[in-house]
Amino acid sequence: MSNDIKKIAVVIPAHNEEKRIGRTLKNYLEYFGELKKSKKLDFVIVVVLNACSDNTRKVVEKFLCDELVILEFERGGKGFAIIEGFKWAIANNWDLIGFIDADMASPPNSFYGLIKNLGNYDGVIADRWDANSKITPRQSLFRRFISRGYNFIVRSLFFFNHKDTQCGCKLFKKKLLEKVVPKLGASEWGFDVDLLFYSRREKAKIKSIPTEWHDEKGSKVNLKKTPITMFLSAIRLRLVHSPFNFMVRVYSILPAKLKFHRMF
Repeated sequence: MSNDIKKIAVVIPAHNEEKRIGRTLKNYLEYFGELKKSKKLDFVIVVVLNACSDNTRKVVEKFLCDELVILEFERGGKGFAIIEGFKWAIANNWDLIGFIDADMASPPNSFYGLIKNLGNYDGVIADRWDANSKITPRQSLFRRFISRGYNFIVRSLFFFNHKDTQCGCKLFKKKLLEKVVPKLGASEWGFDVDLLFYSRREKAKIKSIPTEWHDEKGSKVNLKKTPITMFLSAIRLRLVHSPFNFMVRVYSILPAKLKFHRMF
């Protein structure tokens, strides 16, 4: 492989994804395998198993090859899993490092679109709310309200110019992640916001582009509890990144009976 060919690491966090991750791996390995054959890039897929209690590992092992790496942790959390995947890719010197969801909501051509649009930017993120994006099937009004409402809150609190901070399809240069990853602390809903916040602190240039997105069956999002959790995570993260971060530290040491359930 020529030294001028970019090395791409695709991180896939997986928690109990035995029913969905097989199709994702098959499609991504075939699509990027063809790109590797044509010497357009080199790639590796890093599946990070986090707190799995089903047969996800056995499904993933069926696709073992030189382009597939499996990491496994007892601890859960999507953000935690992505961070561990980032660490592995950085340590193994992959030039560009990104992540997707295990359900293949972002098809391979969508992720490749990030690579083609990177240019002189430090990172590229997919934007589902761009007028040129293709979203199928059309999301319910309630789901759109939750998603856009959360993004409005995040943009208001952090003054981001990105319309879609939460899309699970992002790509960054290793040089940026080397600076940002050691600082990341949020591992659940706040992970993407934390990542973009520290990227901005590094004066990184992050580009948003239209994408193709397929909402897949089997979503683990609880539409009753998730909106409250998302809102509280945004508030907590804003406090963490403010002169009032002592409030979070004080809250963390309060007796459990004095805490608002799961607030921080």
